[in-house]
Amino acid sequence: MNKTIQISNSASSETIAIGASAYTILLGSNHSEGQLTIIEMLVPSNGGPIPHEHKGFQECFYVLEGEVEMITKETRIPAKQGDLVHIPLDGPIHCFKNTASVNARLLCIVAPAGLDRFFEEAGRKIPSGTLPDPAPPTPEQIAFANQTAEKYGQKLYPKDYLD
Repeated sequence: MNKTIQISNSASSETIAIGASAYTILLGSNHSEGQLTIIEMLVPSNGGPIPHEHKGFQECFYVLEGEVEMITKETRIPAKQGDLVHIPLDGPIHCFKNTASVNARLLCIVAPAGLDRFFEEAGRKIPSGTLPDPAPPTPEQIAFANQTAEKYGQKLYPKDYLD
C-alpha cells in the first residue's frame, strides 16, 4: 500500500443503499490496510438497521445530526448530536433507530475494516446525499443480505428481535 496521506469526502465517495438508509464509505478496507473503515450513515426518521452482531470487530457511532436510540437486549440508550456510542469487540446484539422527525447522520468507525465490503456487496449504489426508496425488501433480498452478512462475520436477526 502507498504510505501517503489521503483525503476523501462524501461527495467523492461511494454511497450505498441498505434498507431505507444510505451509507457513504469514507475510508474502506483497501485504503487502510484492512485496519479501519469509516462510514457516514444517513438514516431516515424511524429508520435504522435490523438487530445484528459481529464478532471480531468493534464499532463506534458518532452522532453528527439528529437523535438515535441504541438498542440491546439489556438497554436502550438515547444518543443525540455530539454523542459517541461504542460497541466493544465481540459486543452484544444491537441496532439503532432514528427517533427524531428528521434524518439522522452518523459517523461509524469500525476496526478492523471489513464492514465496507458487506455494504458494497449487499447494497446498491445510489447518488450521494440521497435516501433510497423505502420499499420493504423482498424475501430474496433478505436471504442475500443474510448470506452476505455471514460471509463478512455478521449475523442478522429479525426486525423485532430486541423488542
